[in-house]
Amino acid sequence: MMHYHLDEAMKREELSSVAVYFLVGPTEEDGKLSLYIGEAEDGLKRLQQHNRAKDFWTHAIVVRSKTHYFTKTHIKYLESFCYKEAKKAGRFDLVNTNIPTEPHISEPLIADLLDNYETMKILVSTLGYPIFDKIRKPPSKDVLVCVGKDASGEGRYTEDGLVVFAGAKCRVAEAKGMGVGYKKIRQTLAEKGILTVVDETSPYYTLTTDYLFNSPSAAAVFILGRSANGWTEWKTKEGRTLDELKRKI
Repeated sequence: MMHYHLDEAMKREELSSVAVYFLVGPTEEDGKLSLYIGEAEDGLKRLQQHNRAKDFWTHAIVVRSKTHYFTKTHIKYLESFCYKEAKKAGRFDLVNTNIPTEPHISEPLIADLLDNYETMKILVSTLGYPIFDKIRKPPSKDVLVCVGKDASGEGRYTEDGLVVFAGAKCRVAEAKGMGVGYKKIRQTLAEKGILTVVDETSPYYTLTTDYLFNSPSAAAVFILGRSANGWTEWKTKEGRTLDELKRKI
């Protein structure tokens, strides 16, 4: 649902229900989409509140029970579980200021809600938001490499961009033409501990976790510390470029 189509959404009575919701929007800080996960006894009223208080989001996904099964306890649990799973997947930049708390509920109820979660997981991914889909390293033959001075990394091309795998060495020195935006991304990830350096004399940072960039070029610039065309910098171990693999078939 488009942020600026909220007036149209207000016509849908089903939104005024107990619900779990996801707010999604772009971010300039680290190259990922921002994600806020919340719960509400009245989904529409909460969206209206966020419309006034939060300006990062462009789309919202609201999940409710068509049988009005969800209670406050149900959605509190789902909110907490969804937050943890989205954090593990690492595809989106979670912007919740407070970590959702998990209520104490019975094991049979947890089993029912986890079944609801599996359905939600499929639905949001089908809508184009793989919030809970973990990034898995492909077979060796499908791994791409990007290599430069004091820099090297392995990755995988996906429909959402290019995943750089943990352990990548990203050149510390930054060329003038690298771009302010990319420098800011590096700074942000260093502050988060996603980029680390052994000591001040090290020529490269180390990426501590798998990280999804929104394009092959963004991933290449991040590793090489200079402007770069990711379609030609990322190659198979046999030397075929990503451009040859995906755009010249």
